[in-house]
Amino acid sequence: MKRILVTGGAGFIGSHLCKRLLHEGNEVISLDNYFTGQKRNIVSLMDDPYFEVVRHDVTSPYFVEVDQIFNLACPASPIHYQYNPIKTVKTSVMGAINMLGLAKRVRAKVLQASTSEVYGDPQVHPQTEDYWGHVNPVGLRSCYDEGKRVSETLFMNYHHQNNVKIKIIRIFNTYGPNMHPHDGRVVSNFIMQALRGKDITIYGDGRQTRSFQYVDDLVEGMIKMMATGDEFIGPVNIGNPIEFTILELAEKIIGMIGSKSKLIYHPLPSDDPMQRNPDISLAKEKLNWEPKIPLEKGLKKTIQYFENLIREDKNI
Repeated sequence: MKRILVTGGAGFIGSHLCKRLLHEGNEVISLDNYFTGQKRNIVSLMDDPYFEVVRHDVTSPYFVEVDQIFNLACPASPIHYQYNPIKTVKTSVMGAINMLGLAKRVRAKVLQASTSEVYGDPQVHPQTEDYWGHVNPVGLRSCYDEGKRVSETLFMNYHHQNNVKIKIIRIFNTYGPNMHPHDGRVVSNFIMQALRGKDITIYGDGRQTRSFQYVDDLVEGMIKMMATGDEFIGPVNIGNPIEFTILELAEKIIGMIGSKSKLIYHPLPSDDPMQRNPDISLAKEKLNWEPKIPLEKGLKKTIQYFENLIREDKNI
């Protein structure tokens, strides 16, 4: 049994990771300030005697004896991370410093959940880990993009200077149950709008592309990355290389739900990337990992989750 700290443990991805780690026989501490995390995501885990819940903000130091740290804490959707951009930068940068400091003190292995946003609006397609990115450092999205880029820098510096055992993954678009219903991400937006028979909001002409991985595939990649030896630290892309246009996604969701929603078009937000697709050759080679769950199967589970959510609370 390992004692494992998950920052952002009540969030969309963090809650699924906590569940998986408990299922594998570990002791798990969920650390969350509940800015975007939700207690309902982890309430089903609270009866487990090896699960501990701590309300804490990673911008302040936290002291605990652990074997591993998964650093997921940070608002990850544009609506949430642009709400308080200074706080977003502080969460990425100070959170990384505090978790790396903890890892150094207790000799824990620490994994940084970075993002495909470090590539910005990419000029290389698909994106490989050796691509340095095309990021606007003063744009609306820079609080998140640059915060994550700095966190990667800090992880590398702590590794080289202090021999901290680190892992860095770059997460591409992920969806599934426990997504926040109002996070503004394309999958949750489309499903919520379609379930309510509202117009589906398309930004731009809908021809921009994304690749969507189901959350269970991501969690599997995270577990495999943490289990690798000290010689491989990343960064490594964790995402689904199958590309869809936003229009294709909207039409698929409308069809699966049987909704009468119509498509409406709005201007593309500032710095929104036109293409986003991972090259996962490195993940295949080093982790023996690739996504297994097809889009339609994952969407079915996600739609069911939101249907239940609306049934339980009509005001959501």
